[in-house]
Amino acid sequence: MPHFIIDCSVNILKLKEPEIIIKQVYEVAQSTELFNPYEIKVRIHTYEYYNTGNIKDDFIHVFANIMEGRTNAQKSDLSKKIVRKLTNLFPDVPIVSMNIRDFEKTTYCNKEMV
Repeated sequence: MPHFIIDCSVNILKLKEPEIIIKQVYEVAQSTELFNPYEIKVRIHTYEYYNTGNIKDDFIHVFANIMEGRTNAQKSDLSKKIVRKLTNLFPDVPIVSMNIRDFEKTTYCNKEMV
């Protein structure tokens, strides 16, 4: 925990290597000191078929799933820092966005917990 899932148009990986994108998102998340660095997970999921407002613009959207307990200010800061980093990496990509969802401690489970 946390999980950062990067959804993007397939063309994004032609602009930058996936490892570079993953590393940048990881480093920003780590720099906030909100998470244990060994627990930060980052993945990329690309789309060949999509519609962005009836045009075919490239896009990047990060879904962050984090354990509850961070303030709205902390989550806002995290979102802005990641969007800023990705915008700097991809200045010509018109759609760069992010949202954060909280996991509830009472309903979260992983294999070490069973």
